[in-house]
Amino acid sequence: MVKHYISIKMQNIGHTSRILIVDDVQLNLDLMKDILSDQEYQIATAINGKSALAKARAHKFDLILLDVVLPDIDGFEVCSILKSNPQTQDIPIIFLTAKKEKDSIVKGFQLGAVDYIPKPFSKEELLARVNLHLTLRRAQHELIHSKEIAEASAKAKAIFLANISHEIRTPMNGIIGMIDIMKRTELTGEQLEYIDIIGISGENLLMIINDVLDFSKIEAGQVTFERIIFNLADEINEVTKILRYKALQKGLSLSFQIAPEVPELLIGDPLRLKQVLINLCNNSIKFTSKGFVRIQVSLIKSDEELVRLYFEVRDSGIGISPENQSKLFTSFTQAETSTTRKFGGTGLGLAISKNLVQLMNGSIGIISEEGNGAIFHFECEFGTVTQTPDIEDNQALEEILNFDKKFKILVAEDNVINQKIAILNLEKLGHQVLVVSDGIQAVESCIRESPDLILMDIQMPEMDGIEATAKIREWEYLNKVKTRVPIVAMTANAMKSDKELFINAGMDDFLGKPFNVSDLIWLLNRIYKQQEV
Repeated sequence: MVKHYISIKMQNIGHTSRILIVDDVQLNLDLMKDILSDQEYQIATAINGKSALAKARAHKFDLILLDVVLPDIDGFEVCSILKSNPQTQDIPIIFLTAKKEKDSIVKGFQLGAVDYIPKPFSKEELLARVNLHLTLRRAQHELIHSKEIAEASAKAKAIFLANISHEIRTPMNGIIGMIDIMKRTELTGEQLEYIDIIGISGENLLMIINDVLDFSKIEAGQVTFERIIFNLADEINEVTKILRYKALQKGLSLSFQIAPEVPELLIGDPLRLKQVLINLCNNSIKFTSKGFVRIQVSLIKSDEELVRLYFEVRDSGIGISPENQSKLFTSFTQAETSTTRKFGGTGLGLAISKNLVQLMNGSIGIISEEGNGAIFHFECEFGTVTQTPDIEDNQALEEILNFDKKFKILVAEDNVINQKIAILNLEKLGHQVLVVSDGIQAVESCIRESPDLILMDIQMPEMDGIEATAKIREWEYLNKVKTRVPIVAMTANAMKSDKELFINAGMDDFLGKPFNVSDLIWLLNRIYKQQEV
């Protein structure tokens, strides 16, 4: 059985494996060399410890056969030196020893040896043990190589997602931004209705795009969660506002109810919570032809650190049979193929929601019978707000809208449509706007014009936003500028750690594309509140 194993494996690894044999007895060296050379291994020999160490450092060996008793340095010390050197520490070592004491064998393993061969040895045992460890060595190399390929693939995927996110969101910023601007012009009732329809279509398209990008980010482990204080009722109310028109089109009532014991303020990621609720409500609206869709929130438990909430999205829709419920939270899957044809959709929303809820230490499920509506439910954790913050967002917003000072804002953006949107939105708010098309111009304009704020695109020709920010911060430092200009990343990038990257590069905030005038107002609110502090 052993011989058969050897003959098969030698075909795979014998030609490329290099072995160093260390023994002070020439007869032993010659014998082992003859046995192993028959298998077409590449063999090197050493008659003492110093020679073995020199050869191990000079050549790459796949295995070392090391005698314990050597004239200058014993095998244990040689092993210890090899294992302490990063260049040689991964080479497997098999001890050759005539000592059969247990302590001696244990010491060898403690120093990092993988095996030992007692003297005198048989040809079959020597070949079997050498072949076994060379096979393991090759398998280890293949695993490392596979890991490197997987890491390179993941990195390439992350870069691709960042690029495709930018390429998709940039034109969407133009569409949604111009719709937002048109709504604030003189329009007839009919024109406003048409603009609303275009806007809703744009938002729906953006939702599909975000589903695809978010699914890819979840797969790549690129999803991050903020921990900020938010008002739960305000966030759920925003969900109903976003979906109200879609519900009204079908004659549905869309409402929410929060139990009185649920805390008003929570700590967590309101955007991710809204994303889950929008996906669930959107699904309910899609499959409900008459009646209602209702969000309900209740308290499971709370303490000084954590609040655990139970969310339900109830509807009076078509319901789902038990056999189809298991498919709901699977990516790219809907209950039936006819569902896709009739109602549309990517089949990603519920799968994304499941992943997001799990990342918030929660679980998600459904209670439904075919023809009797459905209850999508999930629970997740949030931080407890121990002290009510002094937040006066409405007052701050009003102050920005009616502020007498005209801020000078530098917009660094290479896309002409996005430039136009930024100019129109900011000028309508009463600010002076300067526009440049690349990072080099941004640095020059900042030094020359001394703006109050810079909106900095990340992906620009000549010099990107990250490098331009570094140049501006360097100039401020060298010129001992007392108050540095706030720089906000204005980008379609939405990958993990992007925000941290921008902050670490010297930026002060992050504005994701597409954005509207409300986003700009809240941005100004944050920036200038920070400056007052």
